[in-house]
Amino acid sequence: MTLGLLRALKNAGHVVRSAKSGPDYIDPQFHAAATGRPCVNLDAWAMTNARIKSLASGYGDLIIEGAMGLFDGAPPNGKGSTADLARILDLPVILLVDAKAMSQSVAALVAGFAGFDARVRVAGVILNRVGSDRHALMLKTALAPLNIPVLGTIARRDDLSRPSRHLGLVQAGEMPDLDAFLDRAADIVARNVDLTALRALMAPSNWPADRPANVDPAQNPMRIAIAQDAAFSFTYPHMLADWARSGVTILSFSPLADDPVPDADRVFLPGGYPELYARQIASAKTFMQSLKNAAQTTDIYGECGGYMTLGETLIDGDGTAHKMAGLLGLTTSFKEPKLHLGYRTLQQRVPHSLIATASATNGFSAHEFHYATTLDAQGSALFDASDAQGTSLGPIGLIDGRVAGSFAHIIDRV
Repeated sequence: MTLGLLRALKNAGHVVRSAKSGPDYIDPQFHAAATGRPCVNLDAWAMTNARIKSLASGYGDLIIEGAMGLFDGAPPNGKGSTADLARILDLPVILLVDAKAMSQSVAALVAGFAGFDARVRVAGVILNRVGSDRHALMLKTALAPLNIPVLGTIARRDDLSRPSRHLGLVQAGEMPDLDAFLDRAADIVARNVDLTALRALMAPSNWPADRPANVDPAQNPMRIAIAQDAAFSFTYPHMLADWARSGVTILSFSPLADDPVPDADRVFLPGGYPELYARQIASAKTFMQSLKNAAQTTDIYGECGGYMTLGETLIDGDGTAHKMAGLLGLTTSFKEPKLHLGYRTLQQRVPHSLIATASATNGFSAHEFHYATTLDAQGSALFDASDAQGTSLGPIGLIDGRVAGSFAHIIDRV
C-alpha cells in the first residue's frame, strides 16, 4: 500500500518524500525505488526529537510508513511507536485496515484506534483486502457514524505480495521486476484511493533542517571506505549524511565483486546478508587480503554482518564452515538460528575512531536484529549494552587493536 501510494503520487507529478518508522534497513530501499528519492529512517526510540524533525524536513509531500501497529513500540510503554512520531511531528495518521473477514466490527476497531490517544489524530482510513463492492459498502456504512473519511478501498490482490526471507523482504536490488510491480501497485492505488483528499490532509512543515556546512575538503580530508553490495547493504542514510556534512569522502567497494579495500583512513563493513554469500566472501581473495593489509594501518569497524566477516569463521545454515578475515576472535553460526531483536543502549569500553567520527560521544542508541549464534568470542569487549528497559546485557562486541565490531547497528548518539 505504501509503495503504491508513493509511486502513484510521483506518477501524478507530485514531489514526494518518504520515511520509515523505526530501524528498518530494507523497506527504505523500496521507498527509494518508488519515489526516486532517498528514504530516511525516523526512530522515536533511538533518535532525539531534533534529529527526527531535521530528517523529516524538506520540500514536497512527506509520507511516513509505520511499523507494526500504530501504538506498538519498545517495552514497557511502547516508546518508539508510529504514534510517537505522529505526536513529535504533529502529523495526521491514515489508518490502513486489513478488512478481510470483517464487516461491522471495522467500526469498533477504527473507533478504538481513533480514541485511544487524543494526541494522535486519525484523519482517514484506507480499507485493504476488501472482498467485493458489497463488502466495501458494508464497511463504509459501519464507519459512517465515526465521521472519519474513508479515503479508499483496495480489493484483495495476491499478486501484490512480495517474497520474504529471515530479516524481511527480499531486497529491492534483487528484484528485476520491481519497477513493473511498483507501477502496477500505483495504478491500483490511483484508481481506488482519493489522492486529492489525502493530500489535503497534509500541511506545510516548519521543522528546522540541518543545512550542509560549507566544508573545505582540505580541512577534513578523511576518506571512509564502505562495503556496499547485496551482502553489505544495511547503512543508515542519516549516518552517511553526518559524515558528508563533516567533509568525509565516501569510497564504496564490493566484497562480492572481490574488490580490494580502497586506500582510506577508515573502513566500515555494514550489516547485510553475509550468511547468504559466505562461500563467495570466503573465496574473495583480493578483498580478504586487502582487508588484512588495511588492518595493519587503518581502523576497521564492522556491524552485524560486517562484524561476522571480521571474525574467524561463519557457519551457514547448512552447517558449512567458511573462513572469514580472522581479524577478530569470533565464530558465528546459522545452523540453529535464534532471533536476537531489540533496541540497545551502548557505552564504549574502548574508543574506536570510526565510531567517534559518527558521534562525538561514547553513548549510542542502537538496534540488534539477527539470527546468528555466537559460538566463540575471544578478546576485549567493545561495548557495555542494555536493552530498551535499561536491563544490562553485559559486554558485547570485540575490539583487537585497530579492528572492532558488534552485532548492534548504531542509530544515533544518546
